[in-house]
Formats: sequence, C-alpha cells, structure tokens
Amino acid sequence: MLPAAVTVRLLLALACVAVPAWVLATRWTTVLHGHPAHLVLLVALVVTGVVVAVRARRPRRAGRGRTAGRVAAALLLVGLLAATAWLRPFAATTTGPLAVDGPTTWELRPTGPPSEVGVVFYPGARVDPRAYLALLRPLADAGNLVVVVKPPLDIALLVGAPPFDDHPEVARWVVGGHSLGGTAAAMVDDPRVAGLLLWASYPADDQSARDLPTLSVSGDRDGLATPDDIAATAPRLPAGARSVVVEGGVHAFFGDYGEQPGDGVPTVDRAAAQRQIVDASREFVGGIG
Repeated sequence: MLPAAVTVRLLLALACVAVPAWVLATRWTTVLHGHPAHLVLLVALVVTGVVVAVRARRPRRAGRGRTAGRVAAALLLVGLLAATAWLRPFAATTTGPLAVDGPTTWELRPTGPPSEVGVVFYPGARVDPRAYLALLRPLADAGNLVVVVKPPLDIALLVGAPPFDDHPEVARWVVGGHSLGGTAAAMVDDPRVAGLLLWASYPADDQSARDLPTLSVSGDRDGLATPDDIAATAPRLPAGARSVVVEGGVHAFFGDYGEQPGDGVPTVDRAAAQRQIVDASREFVGGIG
C-alpha cells in the first residue's frame, strides 16, 4: 500500500490532468478561439501534474516547516484547480457572422461607408465572446467598427487598456458590455470614449459626474442583474442616462450561449427580446454625434 502522502500527491497529479482535459473536451473551440491565457493555464496545470506525479515517490526531507510548506502548496493547487473548473466558459450556441479573429479580439468590420464612431464590447464573465457577434453585427452593418474583446480567462476585469490604439482611423468610441463586461466598460477613462452601452449591467462606482451619453438595456425577468439591482444602481449612471427595459427578458438573452444558472424565467422568446436589444443599441450608437 502506498503511503498516505504519496497517495495525496498522485491524486493531485491526476486532478491536474483531469480538470484541463475535461475543460478542453467540453469547451475546446471556445478555449481555442478565446484569449490565449486560458490555454496557457490549462497546459501549465497539465505540466504541473506530470511534475508532481514524477516526484511523488521521491523521499522527502522531514521537518515541521517543510511539511507546512507542502500542505500550503497542496491547498493552493486545489484552489487553482477549483477556480479552473469554475472558469470553464459558457460556449456560444452560434459562432455568429463572419468576423476577424485576432489573438485578443474579434472584429466586425463595417459594411458600407464607415463611421468615425467605433464600438468596443466586453463579454460577460465566463461567456464565449463569439456569443455576442450576431447581436453586434447590425452595428457593423450601420458602419461602426465593432471590436469584441477576448478577456483573459473570460473575466473582463482582467483586460488592460482598450484596443483603441489598434484603430487610429476611429476617432471616438462607444464602450459597452454585458454583465461584468459592462462594469469593466464603465471603468474605461479615456478622452476618446463618446458613449457607454450597458447590457444587463451597471457601474461598480459612482459615474454620475461624467458627461457621457449612456444607454442601459435590461430585462425585467433577469435573475442575475435583477430589476432591483438595476434600479438601486441607477443613481450611479452618468447624468441623463437612458434606460430600456426588455419585458420578459432574462440575462442570457443578451448573448447566444444558452441558459445560465441562477437566471430568471423568460416570458418572451429569445428572438423577440434580442430584436429589442439590437434596435435600442443601434439607435443609441447611431445617435453619437
């Protein structure tokens, strides 16, 4: 029989391989077409597992300090594995229209005469960025360059500077996002920002002093960014912000990624709700002068 310590190390090694294998088996295309940080994390865990397995049977020096360090390292690894499992993204149910796939962004190029106003959009937490391409395509059809950010590990708060400098031809930008992505968008402080577009989202801090055209679109059946949440945070929005409520709409209707745990029960079909979301957003972006 193996010693208990060796058994624990071998189980950890197995988990370091099993968790990434499960994520890749169930979300391969999402990881492949997302930010490279996710794939790097999964590969690093597998390598860690191999190293732990190889060293599992090696004799270890005794000592209280060494034992405490090994326990702490094991607990840290368990926490990382749990986080990796939780970070498994919601896969897009449709890849949407033709878009330009870059290392850290998806781009929807304008069809027809281009506008000098572009749109940078931040996805919701753990949501495949491709889930938003179909909803944002009408903005590109209206002449706006649309850049959908691929957040590291699909968490918008981990994004650095917005990709404005990659497109010097665009003078002004509307920044927007869904859920946590909208919260990240509201944090962008740049003179080129000409508007803020929030889908089922709200700012984390007070933005009421900003002179910034803002549109908040929400669903009255949303179980995550609930109507109470939207109402309670409305004073944080820039002065003069406009709100549109999609009656019967839920959180997951703001993208194409299926149902989301904890969400509400819709009383309208997805297509009808998304038409309202798209129409309100297109009107708002088109009105940025």
